[in-house]
Amino acid sequence: MLLRGLAVTTMLVSATAAWAGEKPVYAPAPKWVKPAPPIDSTKLTDASPILLRSDQQQRLEKGEVWSYTDTAIRIASNQVLTQVGTLTLPWKPDSGDLIIHKVEILRDGKHINVLDNGSKFTVLRREQQLERYELTGILTATMPVQGLRVGDVLHVVASITVKDPALKGNVQTAVPLISKPVRVGFARAILSWPKGEAIHWKLQDKDQHPQVVDDNGYSTVQVQLPLDKAPELPDDVPQRYQRLPILEAGSFADWQSVSKVMAPLYKTDGLIAPDGPIAAEVAAIEKKTTDQKVRAAMALRVVQDNIRYLFNGMAGGNYVPQTPADTWKLRYGDCKAKTLLLLAMLRDMGIEAEPVMASSKLGGTLVERLPDPLAFDHVLVRATIDGQSLWLDGTRTGDRLADIMDTPDFHEVLPIRPDGAKLMPIPMRVPGRPSVKVAMTLDETAGINLPSLYTMDMTLHGSIAEMLTTAWNQADADHKDKMVGSLIDSYLGTNYRTGSALTPNDDAGTVTLHVTGIADPDWNKSDDRYRTTLDQAVSSISFSPDRTRVAWRDIPVALGDPDGRVVETKVILPDGGKGFTLDGDTTLPAQLAGYTLNRQTSLKDGVLTVTDSAFTKGGEIPAADIADTRSKVALAKTRLLRGVAPADYPALWKQVMADKSGHRLEPLRAAFTKRIAQADSDDKANRYTERAQFFIRVYDWQDALTDINKVIELSPDADNYQWRSRLLANMGERQKALADLLKAQQLNPGSASIESELVALYSDLNQPDKALEIADQRIALGGKDKRQFVMAKADVLARDGKVDDALSALDGEIKTNPGNPALLNERCWLKGTMKVELPSALKDCTKSIELADSPAAALDSRAMVYFRMGRMSDALADLNAAINIAPDHSASRYMRGVIRMQQGDAKAAKTDLEAARMIQPTIDTKYARWGIKP
Repeated sequence: MLLRGLAVTTMLVSATAAWAGEKPVYAPAPKWVKPAPPIDSTKLTDASPILLRSDQQQRLEKGEVWSYTDTAIRIASNQVLTQVGTLTLPWKPDSGDLIIHKVEILRDGKHINVLDNGSKFTVLRREQQLERYELTGILTATMPVQGLRVGDVLHVVASITVKDPALKGNVQTAVPLISKPVRVGFARAILSWPKGEAIHWKLQDKDQHPQVVDDNGYSTVQVQLPLDKAPELPDDVPQRYQRLPILEAGSFADWQSVSKVMAPLYKTDGLIAPDGPIAAEVAAIEKKTTDQKVRAAMALRVVQDNIRYLFNGMAGGNYVPQTPADTWKLRYGDCKAKTLLLLAMLRDMGIEAEPVMASSKLGGTLVERLPDPLAFDHVLVRATIDGQSLWLDGTRTGDRLADIMDTPDFHEVLPIRPDGAKLMPIPMRVPGRPSVKVAMTLDETAGINLPSLYTMDMTLHGSIAEMLTTAWNQADADHKDKMVGSLIDSYLGTNYRTGSALTPNDDAGTVTLHVTGIADPDWNKSDDRYRTTLDQAVSSISFSPDRTRVAWRDIPVALGDPDGRVVETKVILPDGGKGFTLDGDTTLPAQLAGYTLNRQTSLKDGVLTVTDSAFTKGGEIPAADIADTRSKVALAKTRLLRGVAPADYPALWKQVMADKSGHRLEPLRAAFTKRIAQADSDDKANRYTERAQFFIRVYDWQDALTDINKVIELSPDADNYQWRSRLLANMGERQKALADLLKAQQLNPGSASIESELVALYSDLNQPDKALEIADQRIALGGKDKRQFVMAKADVLARDGKVDDALSALDGEIKTNPGNPALLNERCWLKGTMKVELPSALKDCTKSIELADSPAAALDSRAMVYFRMGRMSDALADLNAAINIAPDHSASRYMRGVIRMQQGDAKAAKTDLEAARMIQPTIDTKYARWGIKP
């Protein structure tokens, strides 16, 4: 797609057609060069700049640009020595010569000529850009600098000449300029040309105003470097506000002149042989339809699908396109070749069409550029049908009739016409179809707090579709899964794939990624209701431009490239969707922050469906509209569409009980089992871990233990032993739990988490001395874990009958941290379970409730105190509040069951107690130690 015109490199590499030397020339510098100040190597220090000299001088004369460079680098370290110790000078032999003037080492005031010892440059014939599908024709002269060492100065002086017959005697150049904060000893850029010649030049720096002076019959302009640092700008500014650090010059009077010079290269008369294969393609298109737009789309598809991209900059190929016949025969071509082929086909069908030059990366800067071909790096076709401009790019992929009206984000282009043309703006349009279209279905019939089975179809078109197809065909299963994750995770969150496939649709120019799997639940409790975000439009819009500085306040916001996305989300709800509702915006504003939005929603037959679309044509938001746009986006983000569960939606334990009786967990179990069967040996442990976590979530303790056993067999690390220890302890297998925890400690000595659990386990096993020994050792160490072990120690002491000592330990820590809700809750709980100091216990719990982010635990503790005080109504009120916050908190459920049983509500008590035992099988034993039984 490149014209290879934008040659802003230190050693200028441009285009021409005449073959010059394929070996470097060794010759003195031209006489017109102005010598730079000498470098005294004896006066250099460690504070001296590494770049001591960057002198660039160019002469534009007789259709040729002679670029002279004089560079001196201080070898300040071994790193610098490695970087510059081997010289590499690229040039194009079909454009001109590489001329070596001097290679020397400055050391202790001496000049050591490297070339005197017979050293010469070796020419490497290689295509450095071949991986980018470019045959540039650039050769590289390379030479290791013998004897160079740290402390030296490497001084290299060379020239490159460039002459391009395609420019019809015109010249053009762009000199790259160094800017601060780069440090340099001496730097400048000089342009010169014969006095009286119409050379135009431009410097995009408002702080320097160099003047043209006469120097021995040559007009000369000099820029002293480095330039001042470019003003800081926000990341989202339009390109025209960004300074290009270049000094441009050329002989083109205006854009019309550039257009006119290029026009002969795109004549199409006689380029399609009447009996040739291209003519046959044209005839086939004409036979299928008379609709010019359809014909244009079909011709574009022929060029995109049948001609692969390969830039050929050899033999004058920078500006001169290869013929359509050659392109068809070779079956490859760059933007010039594809444009000429498409142009010839369209004109042969009577469709008005012309080539236009564009800058694919700097199109927004054209209005600030000097008129010359260097400003462009791309060419495409502008066709006119029914008075509308169609921008047809043969280097793209997958464009079809639906995309025929799409506009590229090139800002402005230059039509190539025999009579010349001015820059032409491209009025932007919203894309004809989305670049990404997603249709996903989540089966949440097992419950909104459990994983869901999902299917997703993601349809892509254009270059991303081609890249995905290419990568997919080369990838193994693991890399395919990673690719899938990178594409779908933003829509589903944490998910586990059970299958994926890629299906191309050549007629549509698309590929569809089909994925099945398991998604983690995405419902969260807020304001006593479970909610999930369904929005796929507003939440993806980011609009937070920084215009706080006075200098930035009048700068518009650039919106980026045209794009579109459509996402359809279907959620199959539990219990037929009974009681589920929608909250937030069920419709969207037609326009928001440069996006065209649309939303359709339905909640029918237990299926919640939301279809969001967001399209943008790019462009800008004027500075005057930024504040209003920011406010509208912020307001829209406060009204994101959410699904809302009924207020009486059952707790997880209740849902799981119903699921088990209704066999609704079997599909999930099967999906996790399928993932295990699909896994290779390296991933097997992870897959068993996933299923074990699912079993724990649905209270299938024995199945979970079986899977964790397998995990440890495959991956016997400390985390897995600790995990199994917790499960065994919860199942009442405390001796086995202790053995696992000691193994975990052996593998990860010093772990605060492991040792904290050891304290609790030893206490459960009536071994308080061992528990206290560990706790005291950790407390003595201090640090962030001290508080955790003080609470653990207090619990051990209390259970060992040493309540006063336990309270004393907590009192001391609370004195140091009087506002810590966890410590206050622990003291309240201890007093409540031990039936001591109950009035002060109430104060501790109440303060903890006030301070805690989530007060469920403190509410449960205060309920225990009320229970001990015989205030059952107050205890029930706190337990109800705790359960409302944490519906699956086994302790609160158990205590509520105990109180309800005492009050004679046996049915409700039975429900609570069954739930508590389901969640924590050993809970009866736990509360029995405090004399509490149903």
